[in-house]
Amino acid sequence: MKLCVLGSGSRGNAILMQSGDTRILIDAGFAPRTLARRLASIGVAPQSIQAVVLTHEHTDHSKGASRSAQNWGWNVYATHGTQIECGLLEEFGAQTICPGIDFQVGDINMSVVRVSHDASEPVAFVATAQSTGVRAGFVYDLGVVTHSLQSALDRVDILVLESNHDGEMLRNGPYPAVLKRRIAGREGHLSNRAAGVAAAECAHRGMSHIVLAHLSETNNTPRTATESMRLALRRTPFKGSIVAAMQDVPSNTISADRAAAFGPAQLTLAL
Repeated sequence: MKLCVLGSGSRGNAILMQSGDTRILIDAGFAPRTLARRLASIGVAPQSIQAVVLTHEHTDHSKGASRSAQNWGWNVYATHGTQIECGLLEEFGAQTICPGIDFQVGDINMSVVRVSHDASEPVAFVATAQSTGVRAGFVYDLGVVTHSLQSALDRVDILVLESNHDGEMLRNGPYPAVLKRRIAGREGHLSNRAAGVAAAECAHRGMSHIVLAHLSETNNTPRTATESMRLALRRTPFKGSIVAAMQDVPSNTISADRAAAFGPAQLTLAL
């Protein structure tokens, strides 16, 4: 299994995942033209993607889903609540997924877990490659990590986890008080500290990567988030790499197999 974060942040989120011949996009929070351009930069044709699965309806995760599905023949998977809020998804025959019920796309089995966020029916995913057994967790946006979610992340090989804000930067930052409360609330976004606690709970020696996602451009920095995570993991068996995903630049290939890469270009791992 290999991943590329095409972009992650408040202005758009999308992650490409591949196992064998199966390619899935986790969220499509960019316009189709942007998605096509970023996919081209890693040598991937949009038509080669079988499906897009959506975590929730907020536009930074879903705005490109309907048009992309229409343009390139993708199947769309989303919860009923997400479909209702997105509206147009139903026109493209979106398939309904439910928390607690797995579904299969090609070689990839997807477990669906409900998360705490101010959306209609938001979820996280744990993907398992049937051919290799490699597991990857995709967790954003959420205010708290529940026991059921923490349990689902046990023994994942790759963890993509929201690390949205530094608590002190948020408290002292320019946002109005009501927005600060929303971000820091139980249905808001995960802080660096909370992300570190969650990652430490499931860290193990075989975990190859932790990818920090959805970083705030106002209340966080890649260095702050990365250092916070390093501190949280210092007493765990984790020996892998920590990668801070960028908003405007696709990541290098992220894989449990360090020789893997997308497309014709050999992309080195972000360390």
